[in-house]
Order: sequence, then C-alpha cells, then structure tokens
Amino acid sequence: MHATVDTTEGHATALDARDPLRNLRGEFLMPDARSVAACAGGSWEVSGGEAVYLTGNSLGCQPKGVAQDVSRELEDWARLGVEGHLHGRDPWLPYHEQFRGALGRVVGAMPTEVVAMNSLTVNLHLLMASFYTPTRERFKIMIEDSAFPSDSYAVQSQAEFHARTAGFDPARAVVRLRPREGEHALRTEDIVAAIEREGSSLALVMLGAVNYLTGQWFDMDAVTRAGHKAGARVGWDLAHAAGNVPVKLHDIGADFAAWCSYKYLNGGPGAIAGAFVHEKHHAARLLQFAGWWGNDPASRFVMGPDFRPVASADRWALSNPPIFSLTPLKASLALFDRATIPALREKSVVLTTYMEALLKAAAPHVIVRTPSDPAHRGCQLSLVVRGSSRAMQKTLLARGIVCDFREPDVIRAAPVPLYNSFRDVWKFVTELGRLT
Repeated sequence: MHATVDTTEGHATALDARDPLRNLRGEFLMPDARSVAACAGGSWEVSGGEAVYLTGNSLGCQPKGVAQDVSRELEDWARLGVEGHLHGRDPWLPYHEQFRGALGRVVGAMPTEVVAMNSLTVNLHLLMASFYTPTRERFKIMIEDSAFPSDSYAVQSQAEFHARTAGFDPARAVVRLRPREGEHALRTEDIVAAIEREGSSLALVMLGAVNYLTGQWFDMDAVTRAGHKAGARVGWDLAHAAGNVPVKLHDIGADFAAWCSYKYLNGGPGAIAGAFVHEKHHAARLLQFAGWWGNDPASRFVMGPDFRPVASADRWALSNPPIFSLTPLKASLALFDRATIPALREKSVVLTTYMEALLKAAAPHVIVRTPSDPAHRGCQLSLVVRGSSRAMQKTLLARGIVCDFREPDVIRAAPVPLYNSFRDVWKFVTELGRLT
C-alpha cells in the first residue's frame, strides 16, 4: 500500500463506504470542530460539524447511550433512595457483576478473573501488595524506561515501602529497559535477555502492554513466559491496550493486570478502572489489602470482623462500586460486543497502514516513531515533525483536528476503529502535509 496509495479524498470516501463497521460512528457524539478549535484560539477558518478526533488514546468519545443510562440511575436514586440497592431497575448491590463478561472479552479473560473497581494506579498498588513480595535476594521490578510516569512512581514507591523490612537497596530495585542506541522501540529479544540477565534477583516484570509514548505493543506472551521462567511474577498495565489490541491475559498466564476505562473503553473522564487476576491465584494464600467488597458475598452482610475472600478477582475489590462511574461503560461495552474485537482489530490495522502510507506520500518530512509492523502496534501512531511538534499540535487543534502532544517531541494520533473514519485520517494527513 505504501508505494501505490491513492491520496485523494475520493479514495478515503470509498474506503469508508466499504467499511463494515462504518455505522458504529453514529453511536457516538463526536466533538464539535468550532468548539475544539476555540480551545486553541482558532475557529475563524473552521467550518461547523464534527472535529477530526484522533485522541481516543487519551479520552474516548461519548457513546450516545450514556446520557440515558446515567439518567436512569439518577431517577432510581431520586425515586427509591437506599432501596435502589435491591429494588432499582438495575439493582446497585450486584451492579458491577454485569460488566464481568464484556470486560473479560475485551482483555481475554474469564468473567471471574476481572473486576471493575477504583482507578488504574490504585489497582496497581493493590495488586502489587499481593504480587510484589520482595526478599533481600529477589527484589527488582522491571519496567520500560518510557513507562507512563504514574507506573514509575508506583513501582519506586513500592520498592521504598518494602526495602527496610526486606533488607535491599531501593535505589537498585527498578530496572528500566531502554531501546538500542538510535532506536525508539524495544526489541523483544532484548527484553527477554534483560529478564534472563536479572534472573534470580527479579521479583516482578510490569510493562505497559502498549507504550503510551511510542505506541509499541509488546509481545505479551513472550515477555510473560520469560518472566515466569526467571521465577518472577508478571503484571501488565493495559491503559493503552484494553479496547485497542486483542489481549489474551488468561491464555498467556499473566499474574495480574490493570487498566483505565476512559481511553479506548469510552467510559468518560475519571471512569472506573479494571483489574485482572488469573484464576490460579484466586484461592491462594496471598498478602493483600482487604475491603468489604472483597469478602465472600455469602457472608458479607454477617458484618463480622474476619475477612473471608471470595474466590475470584472480586477478592481485590475494597468498596462497593461507584454506580455513576460504572454506568457509562454499559453503552460502550455493548458496542464492543456488537463490533467484536477481531473485527475492530482488522479495521485498526487497515486504518493505521493507510495513515502511515499517506504520511509517506503527503507528509514525507513527518517521522513515524511507532513500529511499522502492525503486529507491534495498536491504533496510535507517534509522530515527530520539523520544528516544534508542540506548536504543530496546537495549530492542528485551531483547525478542528484533535491529536495530542507528549514530551519531548511527539504528536500522538490514534484513529480508533469504533468511531474514526478513513476520511478522518485523510483530512489529518492532508492538513499535516500542507503545514509541513
């Protein structure tokens, strides 16, 4: 496709006409072009209508069904008060259980292995309380050097928390993986070699399955196998993977994972997060921070002082779920089931391949930092432009094209297969090529 790509708008329109998922866009409220342009001081040269929105990797668009779903819960609260827990149209007491199946399908897990709860970093800390149990000899945590800052904060603070009692130097605990000189992506063989090199000193491998900065999708199976072979536990941050790439947490045998729901899962700003714990750990004797909602439901309302963990991922839940934070996921997860992960992945590969080919043809000065092999990326392409990428992102925004900037020099553009079109991609690249 790269050598023969048709750069005309008509070709983009034709691709949209052949897209079997094209009608899903109508299930979302797309941001308004003039409104987003005004955020950058623009709008004078922007026509009305939908923005070109390529930042579902930061905050997904709102499904149209969300307002009705949230209103229904507000009405039940007003109508029933506390009785809504048992007698609402969708009772709140077991409310979170309805999300297990759909979330499991998104991350490749059994329904009992997933739970919607808390926020991403809170979940990582709760899970590390069980799965990062360092000793003087085995205490290191491996992450990628370009991990999202909160992951770096979390693992370093966990090391510092345990260092005094376990008797190791916390300054040596975090092993940061860096690409080879002159490269921006990590090679799988280098990750495996680093795991083997650390060997018996490695307690935990915890990478972002899709790196937030480069868009690289790591070989989760190979890394998990290598970590387990070295005797370490393996966890995954799925913030940029859940709803973006086909994940198979159960099959690869990952010990745990956590994700947020406001990016590709379209749960809204600050939406409830999710967690996965492999079934092999559900009945194990593990250290953990316990809370009421992790207690076996059969004895939860006995209200006794002794914690009796339920044999599922719910064991790690602390409190009853926030209904208004959970509710927006209903509409989004229903759309994932309607589309299916394989079909979304197929469209995503075609969209990003089309975008990369257009960039080479129409914006040749733009550098793509994301791996070219679709097997090693999701729907995000990380770009560097001549001059200032930060200034370019703001210029694009002033023209109703929404992408984002990340230090030091990266514009991130993510055509999300649930709602982005080939014409979105064409408009973005055409404008970028004109400006560069």
